[in-house]
Amino acid sequence: MSELVGYARVSTDEQNLALQLDALEQTGCERIYKDVGSGSLKYRPELDACLTYLRPGDTLVVWRLDRLGRGLKHLIEAIEQLHQREIGFRSLTEVIDTTTSGGMLQFHIFGALAQFEREIIRERTRAGLAAARDRGRIGGRPAALTPEKLDVVRLMRQQKRSMPQIAKALGVSRATLYRHLALDEERSRDAAQASGGS
Repeated sequence: MSELVGYARVSTDEQNLALQLDALEQTGCERIYKDVGSGSLKYRPELDACLTYLRPGDTLVVWRLDRLGRGLKHLIEAIEQLHQREIGFRSLTEVIDTTTSGGMLQFHIFGALAQFEREIIRERTRAGLAAARDRGRIGGRPAALTPEKLDVVRLMRQQKRSMPQIAKALGVSRATLYRHLALDEERSRDAAQASGGS
């Protein structure tokens, strides 16, 4: 038999859970899980226990959307996981109920908005990097191996040092070392072709 299962959370600076618990009980939740702490915390033991308890056909009920998710992206992922497990979701304050067609439509709109927000951020990042390049600045992390360090690598290779020894001496991973050597060899080939073709 399907069940309404409540989840409540308060931050440590809030007084108590009474408002949320009353609303969840009036909705018909017989079992309510409660966490105390910031929504930004990844570990919420009662939420984990609640998600483990839920079965297909059940509905997870929260007082407000932000009680479940740390942000829009996390919230949408959580609701999508519930949907995949055939578990409904209701938020009392925002009047969202994914067990209805209207509630699923609202959920899909939230998902589209989250995707739109990610695309805007991605586009702004690309535009910012392009503008920085136009001004002569290169974005991203600084190179782990400078041209001077690459000279040291070449010297150590001539001395027949192993790649793990070189990586350790320079304080970089072997993957970083191999990646920079491949880029260096590619640049050398391009330079050789350019000088040979002119």
